[in-house]
Amino acid sequence: MKSIMGLMQHRLARVFCVSLAAVMVLMISQGWAANGAANGAANGVADGTESFDDYLVKVRSAAIGNGIASETVDAAFRGLTRDERVIGYDRKQPEFVQTFDEYLTARVTNFRKQEGRKLFKLHQPLLDEIAGLYGVDPEYIVAFWGLETSFGRYQGKYSIIRSLATLGHDQRRAAFFTAELLKALQILDEQHVAPEAFVGAWAGAMGQSQFMPSSFLRFAVDHDGDGRKDIWSNKADVFASIANYLNKAGWKRGAGWGGPASFNTVDFVSLKPLNIDPSCRALKHHSRKMSISNWKDLGVVPGVQLVEQSYALVSPEAGASSGYLVGGNYRAILNYNCADKYAVSVGLMSEAIATPD
Repeated sequence: MKSIMGLMQHRLARVFCVSLAAVMVLMISQGWAANGAANGAANGVADGTESFDDYLVKVRSAAIGNGIASETVDAAFRGLTRDERVIGYDRKQPEFVQTFDEYLTARVTNFRKQEGRKLFKLHQPLLDEIAGLYGVDPEYIVAFWGLETSFGRYQGKYSIIRSLATLGHDQRRAAFFTAELLKALQILDEQHVAPEAFVGAWAGAMGQSQFMPSSFLRFAVDHDGDGRKDIWSNKADVFASIANYLNKAGWKRGAGWGGPASFNTVDFVSLKPLNIDPSCRALKHHSRKMSISNWKDLGVVPGVQLVEQSYALVSPEAGASSGYLVGGNYRAILNYNCADKYAVSVGLMSEAIATPD
């Protein structure tokens, strides 16, 4: 184990080297297009990118430049190979290939709703304490927990380092996953988790809350004060970490998320907003926000009682006569996973959990 002084020295070094590391991340993620295209044949890489080993060499340099011990990086990268399964999953994410009905049927199951109600009651004192501390609705904490890992049962068994390195080497979102790989190395270097236990979902999300490494470093909480931010096995830390994430995303307790709505025809194109926030892909499929009365004037009728506030309509699927009006905390839910199907599933799950049997 490193001494406390050793850890402090590493963290100080990391502060002074952030700019250098950021530049190197950009070089890693952007250098392929120029260097790979020109030298692909010489490198023996069929798709025009550098080899996986060469990529790891660059990441190693960036990590060490960011104050991470070379021993940590070398141990993490020893014998590392690409995981081609991960690339396959990345191209077939359910948020992209399933209809709303298919996705919600698979995710918001009767088992999850029943189990969510049971666990909500079991942990209610702790949930109420944490919800009060962070200003969130407790049923949503359980909804995220249930949808992310089926209440901690399925946290994933993929190597976080291998998955992130594979996705960082792939060109689809190279800069994002390379940055996450560097954060994952930092987590190992700071000894938040043992290397052999550093596993999770195929895209690098980890723990019962399924935080990406950057989210762990920003939002994970040691709620019980035992000196560890344990989102793998400590429910107090898991709940508080989810709540902290939502709080920082601007959660307003009691604001709801929206709900289903029915209509005959909607000219969605004419309802598009003038400006779309580019930080979340789902927002491209939202109308501009309007009051409930304005939506009713257009023939869009909410299927449930909604809080009086502005709502956007999620772009209906072809031929649909129903959809979802979204507002309130919906944007904060999208911060967790920027996909409308996911966000709607959280909303519906939270309502089911809060509804007595």
